[in-house]
Amino acid sequence: MRLQCPVARLLASAALTAFVAVGLGGCQTMSDVTGSLAAKTEPSPQADPERAAEVYGDRYRANPKDANAALAYGQALRANGQRAQAVAVLQQATIATGGNKAVLAAYGRALADNGDFQQAFDVLTRAHTPDNPDWRILSVQGTVLDQLGRNDEARRYYASALKIVPGEPSVLSNLGLSYMLTKELPKAEEILRQAYGSTRADARVRQNLALVIGLQGRFSEAESIVKADLPPEEAAANVAYLREMLKGKDAPRNSRGTIPVAALSQKD
Repeated sequence: MRLQCPVARLLASAALTAFVAVGLGGCQTMSDVTGSLAAKTEPSPQADPERAAEVYGDRYRANPKDANAALAYGQALRANGQRAQAVAVLQQATIATGGNKAVLAAYGRALADNGDFQQAFDVLTRAHTPDNPDWRILSVQGTVLDQLGRNDEARRYYASALKIVPGEPSVLSNLGLSYMLTKELPKAEEILRQAYGSTRADARVRQNLALVIGLQGRFSEAESIVKADLPPEEAAANVAYLREMLKGKDAPRNSRGTIPVAALSQKD
C-alpha cells in the first residue's frame, strides 16, 4: 500500500498500529491500519470522502438501526477527518443496534482516533469475548494500552493475538513499535524484521522498520529500506519524511503528545 499523506506517510497500524494513528489532520486514522474490525462496506462513492459521508449519512439517517449503514457512515466520517462526529454517530449506533459487536469495534476505533484511549479500550473490550477473541481487536487494544503508557500490558495483548495468528506482520509490527516506545531499539528492530520478512507485510511495516533503524543512527540503511521498490518521486518523498522524523533522534510525537504510529498491514 502506498502511503497517503505527508504527515501519515511514515507513521500510522497501531495505528498505531498498528499503533493508533491519531492527530494526523484527517489523513490515515486508526481504522486504516488496524484491520477490519467491522463488516466490510462498499467503496466510497467515486472515492470522494465528502461524497461518501453525504451518501452514507443519508442511508444511516433513513435507518439508524442498520448496522452496515452506521459502519459505512462512521468510516466515511473518519476518512473525511470528522473524528468527533464519527464518535458521536457510532456511539448512537451502538445503542440503536443493541450493542452490535462490529459497531462496538468501530466505535472503539473512532474513540482511539479521537484520542479517547481509556474509553476506547473499555469499548473494544465489549466488542469481543474471552471465549471468542478477535485477534485484530486484541492488537488494537494493545496499541491503545501503549498510548496509555501501559507497555507491558500492551505486549500481553499482542502475545494473545499472535497465539491466534502466529507470525501476523501487523501484530508483530505493533509489538516492535511498542519496544520502540520504551527505547528498546534492538529488540524493536528484531521484531520488525520478522514482520518485514513476511510476504503479507506492506509498506507501513517497511516504514516502521526504517524508523527504528534510523533511530539507532544507521541512516543510510534506513533510507535504502524506505525507498526500496518505489517510484523515484515517492521514494524521494519518503526519504525526506524519514529525515524529518529523525531530526530529534527520538520517537516522534504528534500535536497531542501521543505517538502516532502506523504499522498494520490490514485495511478496512
